[in-house]
Amino acid sequence: MAAATLSAGSVGSVETQHLDLPAPLPLDCGRELYPVRVAYETYGTLSPQRDNVILVCHALSGDAHAAGFAKTPPAASTRDGFGAEGRDRPADKGLGWWDGMIGPGKAFDTDRYFVVATNLIGGCRGTTGPSSTDPATGRPYGSDFPVLTVADMVRCQRAFLDVLGIERLAAVAGGSLGGMQALEWAVRYPDQVDAIVVIASTHALHPQGVAWNAIARESIMRDPAWQDGHYYGTGRAPEAGMGVARMLGHITYLSAPALTDRFGRRLQFADDIRYTFRDPEFEVESYLQHQAASFVRRFDANTYLYLSRALTYFDLAREHGAGSLRRALAGVSARTLLIAFSSDWLYPPAASAEIEEALHSLGKPVEFHLIEAPYGHDSFLLEEAQQTPIVRRFLAEQCAGERRRATRNP
Repeated sequence: MAAATLSAGSVGSVETQHLDLPAPLPLDCGRELYPVRVAYETYGTLSPQRDNVILVCHALSGDAHAAGFAKTPPAASTRDGFGAEGRDRPADKGLGWWDGMIGPGKAFDTDRYFVVATNLIGGCRGTTGPSSTDPATGRPYGSDFPVLTVADMVRCQRAFLDVLGIERLAAVAGGSLGGMQALEWAVRYPDQVDAIVVIASTHALHPQGVAWNAIARESIMRDPAWQDGHYYGTGRAPEAGMGVARMLGHITYLSAPALTDRFGRRLQFADDIRYTFRDPEFEVESYLQHQAASFVRRFDANTYLYLSRALTYFDLAREHGAGSLRRALAGVSARTLLIAFSSDWLYPPAASAEIEEALHSLGKPVEFHLIEAPYGHDSFLLEEAQQTPIVRRFLAEQCAGERRRATRNP
């Protein structure tokens, strides 16, 4: 893309790269996965000391394309968030999913940092997942792919960074499932992470969130076209079930006020009801159908199942603290930034407050910001302007602290 057409602060045109891990990847379920290919993108310049790396982790439906314009734009935009279609211009469909936060002068400033984004293990956007070929059969894994955890995702990222020769991270950042990964990094590799930025996330999904995810998975698996997960190459895919899962998931990402403000009870096609249940009567129904149709064209149903299950398994207290969140966080050495949104009922601010309280009681450096926003969980993708100064100041303090330590210890 010509420089004249790039927006201020853009990282420019970016091409997703791929890296094959040299060794099998051990998983929590007891299996090993090999071969493993990781799709990734990088932005900025790696310092000679390799000490300016920020790992950005994506949420359930994200991918490695976090910033800039894809050299080969997808058929449909992969950017999520309430009203994404109206927010972006048609020419912006190749934008990365967190483009507003990554780039020169932005929250994750690529003039200072070398930002790395990978597609998660289990993904469908270039990293090994259920749609990849099983070397034992020569066919796609389907539901024979091993069940994953957030710890597996982080373990894969650690192995990937080892190949790049990156031993330590200046920060790990992400929203939602991405925030879970940041927390897992701080707990699992405490001596390798200087800071974490955890946005609209939690130490364990609340029971209501577990329930909504269970319904979404059921809608996929009950679609006859799912074929026990082995639908690749059959000419049929569980598009109906996946569409319902997307509609359900999308509603959980929003808030009641946001839906009211955007749609109210406005009718879609007429001045009065038409006495039908086969077609959408209300604008909100039509919107959800559009969300479903666009999502099934770009995302694999099995990947949705695997990543959804992984985020429901995530529970720092159970996995690392014998039931105690405070005990699980006892070894954390990273500075922690927590950001939550007032209208987010799926990942409620109370969860971030619990993490802050546990870290504070341990004497760990932590700060928590609650942002007033009406868009529910989607706020982490939409309220970039409110997040940016918070993240920039937090990272600037990190750099200032490092300079002071360097001065004291030449």
